[in-house]
Amino acid sequence: MSGELSISGDVVRAGEPGWDAARAAWNLAADQHPALVAIAQDVHDIAAVVRWAAANDLRVTAQGTGHGAGPLGPLDDTVLIKTERMRGVHVDPAARTARVEAGVLSLELAEAAQAHGLSSLPGSSPDVGVIGFTLGGGLGWLGRRYGLACNRVIAIELVDAAGEQRRIDADTDPGLFWALRGGGGDFAIVTALHIELVELAELFAGTLILPGELGAQALHAWRNWLVEVSEDVTSIARFLHLPPLPEIPEPLRDRPLFTIGAACIGDQEKGERLIAPLRALGEPIMDMFAQIPAAGLARIHMDPEQPVPGLGHHAMLAELPDEAIEAFVGVAGPEAHSPLLLAELRQLGGALAREAADGGALSKLDAAFLLSGVGSPATPELAQAIPGTLDRLHETMSPWASDTAYLNFAERPCDLDAILPAAICARLREVKQRVDPIGTIRGNHSLAVAA
Repeated sequence: MSGELSISGDVVRAGEPGWDAARAAWNLAADQHPALVAIAQDVHDIAAVVRWAAANDLRVTAQGTGHGAGPLGPLDDTVLIKTERMRGVHVDPAARTARVEAGVLSLELAEAAQAHGLSSLPGSSPDVGVIGFTLGGGLGWLGRRYGLACNRVIAIELVDAAGEQRRIDADTDPGLFWALRGGGGDFAIVTALHIELVELAELFAGTLILPGELGAQALHAWRNWLVEVSEDVTSIARFLHLPPLPEIPEPLRDRPLFTIGAACIGDQEKGERLIAPLRALGEPIMDMFAQIPAAGLARIHMDPEQPVPGLGHHAMLAELPDEAIEAFVGVAGPEAHSPLLLAELRQLGGALAREAADGGALSKLDAAFLLSGVGSPATPELAQAIPGTLDRLHETMSPWASDTAYLNFAERPCDLDAILPAAICARLREVKQRVDPIGTIRGNHSLAVAA
């Protein structure tokens, strides 16, 4: 190695105390063995790491949490930069913007915005990193009204492949600014985002949990209900089978469930009226709908808030006719005895389907639903069964699939060409060739560039 790497944070190498903790991702199914781990204290550390890695013919990748670490592989030729200590959030209530550092979690941003009667565009996990979530698109509970989070970015602070600190926007580097908004992290190490917030203090939201055997009937009713609701509503339906763990409420443990979650922008009276048809589907096990602070959106999907192992697969659906619903129930419903933790359908459309003005590499989603399956390989038997079940789910729903994919839900190794349209990838490749011609920077999904 050329010289010693010296930073104000910590450098951890294989065999040293703390190695296993340092190399671990939030997704414990990702078994990372990087060349070394650099736990950055600040942007100066990140710049030093990038320069050192380039001098030693190594690549670099950054991780705020590691929710999406599965596609990265073992990382043997890569320095893993952990940004978890960079947790600064500054909200400008007058401008309705926030500056968010590289380690900030979704819930932390949501709570900072909430203090001023504002909201970010949160997804379904409270502890996913804002940077990774946004660079990969940022599909969330407010998407049908406000679009993708990546198109709310107004400036980006980064360290480029040469180890230089930069601040870019639509005027200073329009190509790189476009690429990073929805094209992933393969172009630079993002150290902070400047994002637009929305004026939203509270809304009606929650989850209705029904017995799994009601799922087929309820799924048809949910699909029909979606036709009637406005863009103020975003909803998710899923089959769910939670493990028998003490932290899970006893009525929900180890039994097939069907859940409908929704976020309804407006007051409680409007919300109650909107979801009345869903409440009429049957006696719920739990009804968690209520008027909540906007920051509470990060928790209504009930995602785990601690590292867990997960294997996932997804597809985008152009439509959901009756035949598709029956097929979905057949492979994911209670009679299927699936080893998956969940199989879900996320409602798209609205602002998500419209080209964002001055949008980034992902300016819209050309699909009506996002299909996703996730399993937890907690035992060797589950680890063997889950991938095949995910394949069957994907294949079963393929007759209704659209010719698109979504970066943040692409949990298997592949390059960007398998996710984004060819025209977008051609433009991304031009940016990559300009800003990182030797491929020092590595995102969860890389972009193949000719030598």
